[in-house]
Amino acid sequence: MANQEAAEIQISELDLLSSMFPYEEEFAVTDQLALAELKHYVENESAEVPSSKVQFILNIKTEVPNASTVEFSISCALPFKYPSVLPEITVRSSLLSRSQQILLNSDLKTYLMQNFSGEPCILSAREWVKDHAAAYIDKDLSSFSMAASDATKSEVTTFTRLWIYSHHIYNKQKRKNIIDWAKELSLSGFCMPGKPGVVCVEGLQSSCEEFWSRIRRLTWKRILIRHREDVSLEGGGHAEIQKQRKFPTLEEKCFDAHGARGNHMDLGQLYNFLEEKGCADIFQMYFGVEGHSRG
Repeated sequence: MANQEAAEIQISELDLLSSMFPYEEEFAVTDQLALAELKHYVENESAEVPSSKVQFILNIKTEVPNASTVEFSISCALPFKYPSVLPEITVRSSLLSRSQQILLNSDLKTYLMQNFSGEPCILSAREWVKDHAAAYIDKDLSSFSMAASDATKSEVTTFTRLWIYSHHIYNKQKRKNIIDWAKELSLSGFCMPGKPGVVCVEGLQSSCEEFWSRIRRLTWKRILIRHREDVSLEGGGHAEIQKQRKFPTLEEKCFDAHGARGNHMDLGQLYNFLEEKGCADIFQMYFGVEGHSRG
């Protein structure tokens, strides 16, 4: 399949998803720049091949046998040669254990490989998740857990810490999202609202990237990752991840707010807090000046 044809198929499939799921809580493209590049490539035959994959999230609510509703999040990335190659899909839910999630994603990939080689398959993947995912929540995977742990022992897990800078963080809903999403994704860190806004999240690399993809698609005057730390962990067990953490949970930190709106934090207190956590060098990256301890 020619590159141009593959790109056109991707655009058509994304347009279809957008019309079927018009609400952002159902379907959201998380990398608008990649989508713009893809459209430009389709419209201009001489354009360069896009440098990044289009990424998006589909959210599904489905009922489990006890009549409660469970939400599954399907994170998708379309390689440039898709649909000649399979999409990169990861299904997550706060109710799935690690081994249940591994098995669900493995079974979904097998289903797509067997049925959709060379064909668009995102809608079919969504239907499969809707029909089958809830059953994985109750699966007893004691025998599978051994196999999963053996498999993950040989994998290298990456622990990530993101230092995010925003021009300001006032909005109460955004502040609630930051705390709720961090909890859902098992991330720790802190959020300092006001002007400027500072957010630090740490945990599994995939969880940090999922958090960033959600945060950045909210409306901001300015938001960016000021600094990123990645640590490779052989085996990547829970204990090794916990050892890397500098914060026990994610909580909001306010340091003696002042200013007309009570929105300017005491940066001296922020520096002291960072110093206590062994992160004093970050202060200069945010504010361009060295901090000083206060007694």
